[in-house]
Amino acid sequence: MATEQILSDLPIPPGELLAETIEAAGLSQAALARRMGRPAQAINEIVRGTKEITAETAIQLERVLGVPAHMWLGLEAEFQHTKARREDRHRLQAEAKLAARFPCRAMRRLGWLKKTKGRVSEVEALLGFFGVGTLAAIADAEGAAYRLSRSRPAQPEALAAWLRKGALEAQRVKTDAFNEQRLTDLLPELRSLTRAGPEVFEPEVKRELASCGVALVLLPHLPTTRAHGAMRWISPAKVLVQLSLRGKWADIFWFTLFHELGHVLRHGRRDVFIEWLVGDDQDDREREADAFAAEALIPQPAYDAFLRRHPVLSAAAVGAFAAQQSVAPGIVVGRLQHDRKLDHSDLNRLRVRYARVAETER
Repeated sequence: MATEQILSDLPIPPGELLAETIEAAGLSQAALARRMGRPAQAINEIVRGTKEITAETAIQLERVLGVPAHMWLGLEAEFQHTKARREDRHRLQAEAKLAARFPCRAMRRLGWLKKTKGRVSEVEALLGFFGVGTLAAIADAEGAAYRLSRSRPAQPEALAAWLRKGALEAQRVKTDAFNEQRLTDLLPELRSLTRAGPEVFEPEVKRELASCGVALVLLPHLPTTRAHGAMRWISPAKVLVQLSLRGKWADIFWFTLFHELGHVLRHGRRDVFIEWLVGDDQDDREREADAFAAEALIPQPAYDAFLRRHPVLSAAAVGAFAAQQSVAPGIVVGRLQHDRKLDHSDLNRLRVRYARVAETER
């Protein structure tokens, strides 16, 4: 039968039992002190609960009073633990206002946080999720979220939660040591998987990337993060790529994946890269990752030749070109729309939305 541990919130100093034991033995505090060879003040402080019972003192008490040393030490440990818990609860109450900055409701809905009652329990749940001792420490533990969101309309606490969930999920992904050449050789195969549905490509892409040292994590979008992709190294041999898939156009999803892989293959291991839903103030490395993704999905020479052959773009022409390049037709349409070769409403029937991924929407 399951039992629930109940912790008392009232710390009881072992000195109370000591006072009762001294009286039962017919001794005074001064007499006990003389028998132990200790100052009378030390015994008085233990009785009043202002001085801890050390292992040495516990052994002396056992010899004089006949109460086992482990009992005194156990009482002292329980007293200190209960007192610390009480002080910690007061601290958690003081952090309740800070907890309100985090998207706790959305995190509970997604199963990232357990359901709680009261602000203190909510603070405890957040501390456990982030693996920190205080909520104030999250800004240091997830420093990239706070640093990178300064110039964006993003809530740093929400972004920190999304990045933390990605890291937690990545810990569960078994990968081989990172292999740059293997990842480079894998790109054409990944491109061909763009023609499959999520139920086919998701496990295959994850498996193949894991063999290269890349942990691919797909997460629901968390409101106010304003991000849909991120890349960071979590160890010298393992890199995390996390993407938001919910409600996203397939061509945008694949472009973002290849964009992140561009960061993996082209840029350093110390930085965290985040792809935002809005904003065009990209630095050179973001533009390089964009160019990498565009070339990996649709090589520029083939793309230019296609445009020369088809001054009028039709669904049939796009479909045939996509099949020739082993890429989804929607990716070609997305490229043409981005390059303003098509209006953003043209040929959208060839584009696909990924509305749900069972693994991350549970």
